[in-house]
Amino acid sequence: MKKIYKVLATATVLAMAALPIAANAQAVPPAAAHKGQGNITNQVKKSVPGTMGYITDFVNDKSGTWITVTGRGLAATDQQEIKLSISKDTKIIDAKGNQVQLQTIVDKNKAIKAFYNPNITKSLPAQGSALTIIVQDNDLAGIDGTISEVTKQGILVEGTNLYNDSEETMLLHLDPKAKIIDQNGSALKASDLEAGMSIRAFYGPYVALSMPPQSSTNYIRVNTNAENNDQEQAAGIDGILTEMKDGRISVSGKPAKAGDLEYVVLAVDGDTKIVDAGGKSLTAEALKSGLRIEAEYVSVIYPALPHADKIVVSDTSAPKVEGTITTSERTSKDQLYINVGSDQSTDNDIIINISKDTQVIGLNPDEELEPGMNIVIFHSPIMTMSIPAITSAEVIMVQADN
Repeated sequence: MKKIYKVLATATVLAMAALPIAANAQAVPPAAAHKGQGNITNQVKKSVPGTMGYITDFVNDKSGTWITVTGRGLAATDQQEIKLSISKDTKIIDAKGNQVQLQTIVDKNKAIKAFYNPNITKSLPAQGSALTIIVQDNDLAGIDGTISEVTKQGILVEGTNLYNDSEETMLLHLDPKAKIIDQNGSALKASDLEAGMSIRAFYGPYVALSMPPQSSTNYIRVNTNAENNDQEQAAGIDGILTEMKDGRISVSGKPAKAGDLEYVVLAVDGDTKIVDAGGKSLTAEALKSGLRIEAEYVSVIYPALPHADKIVVSDTSAPKVEGTITTSERTSKDQLYINVGSDQSTDNDIIINISKDTQVIGLNPDEELEPGMNIVIFHSPIMTMSIPAITSAEVIMVQADN
């Protein structure tokens, strides 16, 4: 995603630190002159989490409407990247409370603040339901990089543009009211910034044509862990490979340790070591839906697709079926009757047991599994000989067209 920024002459740079620019863009929008959605905006800000940035992925088809917002959390604990479902109840407005079409935001590539239900998944990125989306008046840009020099003018940052992946070097002037926090959300001072620190900073909308380019920043997130300054942490998951697509795998299962994820999407490339249970090397073609695998990956503080460092493929797999949850008198508590194939036949239908270990993916935070939902199930290979057969569900993926 490429952005076009407004440009200032170099002579104006000295005055940039005093400009309100992005600071105003990140403040709570003022209430509208009339009573209505302008007041709702402020209420939402106080009660629910939010993320400010750009829509970096947009899906609008028969499966539903989803956006991925990449940027920064409005509070220290809010998400820097989140995937949100858009419903008829989602309010989409500008700073004055006027309704805006979502497609217009996408087409014009406008910065937004997205407020969402606090009940979100533990996946990466997290998923939830959008409550209110507010279009911002000002553009902004973000950089993930390392401070190479600290001067009286500001900080020189070398890194990658958050939204177009281009390499860039920026001299950032600190706004007097700049918010500076560490990876845990604790407040820092400008004097705490040092060369070598890994940061995420937002700047703009004005950028001076100089060497290097210069702008003003009012938000910096710093990783202060000297032993882990690349912001990478080892993580792992032992579970079922639910999808393989475009060099990415989705895995659902048990985290290797506390703090790791129960569901994660991993990038797989030539640097990923793939082996079977005996240590024999395999190719990416060996990765199939339903396989049980153990994956080691790099977890990142800033939003990014984790990279799978090593994948161990088990010699067992979880059978997969697709069907519709159907009301039945044959089920008891913690069981679901599945019309496999969503057809008129009952010969291949099954009953699945639901336990605390069953992982459900794709539900909105305020939803539950209910009759009529179309789902994909990865279940235990052990099944009863009864009709319908009974087995235990390990992973349930709710189809988006529900």
